[in-house]
Amino acid sequence: MSHLDDIVAAARACTLCAPHLPLGPRPVLRASATARLLIIGQAPGTKVHETGIPWNDRSGQRLRQWLEMDETTFYDDSRVAILPTGLCYPGRAANGGDLPPRPECAPLWHPQVLALMPHIELTLLVGSYAQAFALKDKRRATMTETVRDHADYGPRYWPLPHPSWRTNAWEKANPWFGESVLPALRRRVREILTQGPA
Repeated sequence: MSHLDDIVAAARACTLCAPHLPLGPRPVLRASATARLLIIGQAPGTKVHETGIPWNDRSGQRLRQWLEMDETTFYDDSRVAILPTGLCYPGRAANGGDLPPRPECAPLWHPQVLALMPHIELTLLVGSYAQAFALKDKRRATMTETVRDHADYGPRYWPLPHPSWRTNAWEKANPWFGESVLPALRRRVREILTQGPA
């Protein structure tokens, strides 16, 4: 086993936040030393918690549509790494959505995993929690502005909204996202993935 395999195994066995997790810990991530594309989202939902497969829900379907990427490519961890801001399902919020990712998670695991993935060329920051953690004070005042100004964060990062059903109205109100951002993103992702694993 490689050192990265050891770190991923340790992350998957993590119980640090167990007292705060209503369904218990089940860290979900995928990493490889050869991956070129990294997807950082917020935290697993209930379906992902049940299956242990990241983005195995409607949000994942929509994200793959945005990327024009089939499941085989999406789940090829030799090329695509998936590292949520929170590795476990955090529970349900009063408004019906999910709670924020646990704050202990990303500071503990992200530096260890990212240090062992040297070939990442592009990181998709999916949703405001991922953008807040990675971009810190460099992000704009709103998620919409951050996504609109995506070129300012390249070539390393590409901020995106979270692809939940709640984004339907946002997409209608911001047609530039589908007209210009997604086509450019698809071209960039294709360029990276056609190179194959590092």
